[in-house]
This record gives sequence, structure tokens and C-alpha cells, in this order.
Amino acid sequence: MSDLTLLQDVLALLSGGLVGFSLGLVGGGGSVLAVPLLVYVVGVKDPHTAIGTSALAVAVSAAINLVTHFRKGNVKFGCAAAFAVFGIIGAALGSTAGKAFDGQSLLALFGVVMIVVGLTMARKPAEVGRPDIHLDRSTAANLLPRIAPVALGVGFMAGFFGIGGGFLIVPSLVAATGMTMLNAIGTSLVAITAFGLTTALNYALSGYVDWPLALVFIAGGLAGGVAGAYIARWLSGRKGALDIAFAGLIMLVAIYMLVKSGLAFLG
Repeated sequence: MSDLTLLQDVLALLSGGLVGFSLGLVGGGGSVLAVPLLVYVVGVKDPHTAIGTSALAVAVSAAINLVTHFRKGNVKFGCAAAFAVFGIIGAALGSTAGKAFDGQSLLALFGVVMIVVGLTMARKPAEVGRPDIHLDRSTAANLLPRIAPVALGVGFMAGFFGIGGGFLIVPSLVAATGMTMLNAIGTSLVAITAFGLTTALNYALSGYVDWPLALVFIAGGLAGGVAGAYIARWLSGRKGALDIAFAGLIMLVAIYMLVKSGLAFLG
């Protein structure tokens, strides 16, 4: 962890703003840009520090967005708690494995994951599901065996790469429980917050979180999120086009990361 220069302050603020803006504008996938922005724009030299710092910023962003969805009644807390508990175990294991992985190899794998995120965002999901789904004593025997293994796997991925994992959590919740897409988006924020904090704590124990940088990045994200959400209202009729355009941006960044990682391997 190093002291921030004025230039890094500005770049971190702008990078956080871009992530927050993208999340507010298209509603998902934006947090996956945090690591490449920290590495290639802000200039964080250690990929592990970028992942740990990103995980903290993602967790805070998800927690803030959770408040909005909670007020709108979109969060299924029973399902969210179960997914988070099992996912935290996966995130702890994944973040431990990620710390032990070579930094450049980790960035290369991250680039592959970004391509998957881009392809996922480019697809328009079907709006199906039951709004009355909930987890209690009467439904636990049916829902828990479906939630637990999926949450473990998704949590591992989120911890390993230091991402929110919403692009994995949302469809997983829909598949495991049958809830609506809107409920899955709101419910996923509980898990994203939990996974991010677990990953950030694990990385912080090894000194891989740059706290001053994280605070600046989060501040930019808050401002960008407000701006993105405001503009999203004006462009609501073009949501599909925005998703496809943003998916293309993610894949271009992923290709850049793969090329940079490949050149680093070649020396």
C-alpha cells in the first residue's frame, strides 16, 4: 500500500465514477471494470492489491444500491441470507486461492471472465418467475439443496476474481428459486455485499487492500452512480442498445487485458 499522488487521486476518482456511472446506467456488469481500471489507469502495480481494493469498493456500492431495492420491496431476505451464507464460504475459499495465484495469470483469467460477462449482458433475459417465492420452514427442504451448491460455486468465483458476481448471482437465483428477475436483482445485492466484504477482508489480512485508494474510488462511484441512474431514466427506452454497447466495451477491455498479459508472459 502506497501514498496516493494527486494524479492517482484524480484518476481513481474518475475511474470510480466510471464504474458507478455504468452501474447506474445499465444496472450491472460495471463492477467488472474496477480491476482493469485500477491496474491500467490508476497504476496499481500489484494485481492482488487491485483485486482486494476493488472487492471493497464493490461491496460498498452493492450495499448502497441494496437500500434502494429494499425500499421498493425487491429483496427476498430468506433466499438472500441462504445464498450469502453458503456463498461466503465459497468467497473465502476463492479469495484464498486467488492470493496464491500468479498476478499476471490472474489478470489473464480475469480477461476471459470479462468476455463471459460481456456475452451475458448482450443477451436479453426472459422476464419470468414467481413474485411469491420465499424461503421459510415449509420451503427450506426444497430450496436449500438447490441454493447451496450454486452459491458455493458463485461465491468461489467472486472471491477468486474480486468481483461482485451479479452477472452470475442473478441468473443463479432465478434458476435455483424461480423468483422474478427484478427480485433476483434486488436479492443479489445482499450476496454481492457479503462476497465483497469477505474477499476484501481476506485480502486485507495479507496487506492487499489500499484503503486510501479504496475511499477515493468509492467516492467517485457514488457520484457516478447518481449521474448514471439519472441519465438511465431519460434513456429507458434504449436499455437494450445500452446493454449491447456496454457489453462491447467490456469485451474490448478484456481483449486489451489478454494482450497485455500475453506480452508480459513473453517478456
